[in-house]
Amino acid sequence: MGFKMGIVGLPNVGKSTLFNALTQTAAAEAANYPFCTIEPNVGEVGVPDERLEKLSAIAGSAQIIPTRLTFVDIAGLVRGASKGEGLGNKFLSHIREVDAVAYVLRCFEDGDITHVENRIDPVADADTVETELMLADLESCEKRAANVEKKAKSGDKDAKAQLALIEKALVLLREGKPARLAELTPEEKPAYAALQLLTAKPVLYVCNVDEGSAADGNAFSKKVAERAKAEGAGVVVISAKIESEFAGLPAEDRAAFLADMGLAEPGLNRLIRAGYSLLDLVTYFTVGPKEARAWTITRGTKAPQAAGVIHTDFEKGFIRAETIAYDDYVGLGGEVPCKDAGKMRLEGKDYVVKDGDVMHFRFAN
Repeated sequence: MGFKMGIVGLPNVGKSTLFNALTQTAAAEAANYPFCTIEPNVGEVGVPDERLEKLSAIAGSAQIIPTRLTFVDIAGLVRGASKGEGLGNKFLSHIREVDAVAYVLRCFEDGDITHVENRIDPVADADTVETELMLADLESCEKRAANVEKKAKSGDKDAKAQLALIEKALVLLREGKPARLAELTPEEKPAYAALQLLTAKPVLYVCNVDEGSAADGNAFSKKVAERAKAEGAGVVVISAKIESEFAGLPAEDRAAFLADMGLAEPGLNRLIRAGYSLLDLVTYFTVGPKEARAWTITRGTKAPQAAGVIHTDFEKGFIRAETIAYDDYVGLGGEVPCKDAGKMRLEGKDYVVKDGDVMHFRFAN
């Protein structure tokens, strides 16, 4: 289990080029004209984590299974998309299914690549995208409110609670603010998420820069970073062109290529870390002779629910979790030395799983 990220943006900002590079496929046609991506392309990538390699080496695991990140490349939005302009509602619906939304913004100048609005202004592009998503949410909420209001007036408690959440979103949307800014109690959050509002999704701004700006960004990306900071959103700087070249190289040539570009790692790694941070995700591991495997959970998840990510039976029949901290596992050289040193802990149902925990679950069938 990883997470699903939707890639949105105006046409010709480099979305499909970036998607192709990140998933190392040719599934999305990258062409210099609007709407080259009609159906959403879906690609999965393994999440790079050097900890998994170290654990596997120590345990002599036959297989390494990383957690997965799913990218959904959604067709380019244009002004009026919420009213059916361009490809309209055909792709707005796909955004509802993702965990977070990456706004790919054009932060480079190139006279050979047209811009749908004939200007280079990534902040304005972000406004255009967000406005269309807000308008779609506004229409959706107003329709729902009308339907739910009838039930609420009849005394239906669930309908009253749902109407209160819809009204929270409507206040923001009518002020031109995204639904994610709603102040919610922990109890309200699951029901609010169930409304599947487009602008309630966490946002990651992806600044697509020229090759020379890949390491430090440029004036365009700095403006985006200021916006992200003000909103509490995520931001990452990537050159889709570099990522595309990197994806086509043999494994042995990649490190030298990155060094030549002044980069310590590929953009995929930075994008994944930014996504994990945005969604407050952590990773725990299961390690044995057959496989070393990574599992993604939300920070704060307790042991039974973490076990349930592997299989629902593990959560239902949870007894305890044999737990070793990653640093102890690596530092002492595996499970047996950790047991001998008293570094394996038996954790119960209230244990909150930490990032890097190496776990073995005991459960009743």
